[in-house]
Amino acid sequence: MEAAAPHNPAEPSASTVELTVTSPEQMRELGRRLAKLLRAGDLVLLSGELGAGKTTLTRGLGEGLGVRGAVTSPTFVIARVHPSLGDGPPLVHVDAYRLSGGLDEMEDLDLDVSLPESVIVVEWGEGKVEELTDDRLHLVIHRAVGDTTDEVRHLTVTGLGERWTGTDLTVLSA
Repeated sequence: MEAAAPHNPAEPSASTVELTVTSPEQMRELGRRLAKLLRAGDLVLLSGELGAGKTTLTRGLGEGLGVRGAVTSPTFVIARVHPSLGDGPPLVHVDAYRLSGGLDEMEDLDLDVSLPESVIVVEWGEGKVEELTDDRLHLVIHRAVGDTTDEVRHLTVTGLGERWTGTDLTVLSA
């Protein structure tokens, strides 16, 4: 996995790192490393086209957090809760792809109630869950143009808000 030097966008309370992942296993490993940075109350938004690797990344997160159950795409059930097998937080995995009503539909999931004690990962959540908290981690996954193996992904990881100020996101590229 390669990382570009972090840069500071115009927003002072944001930190960003660029990563390149060259296989599904590296995407899972990225999820496992990301899990080490996460704690109860964290909101993670995953953006990227179909097949970009959002669920693969979340599988790694689940492994790293030590949660029960296989992490699979919650496309048809919208949300799954994976309780912790230890003393860590549960993982709430949401797929907002089929939800078009924004925060109104998301409110039915009671994510605001789950957030303080859980790690919440929302696929396709951009424009739908930002009102839950000012502190969130946003991962944007792009397929590499011209990649003949269809496995290379470029990721932009941005930590927003006070929670992520001073957090060294370059550890994700280790």
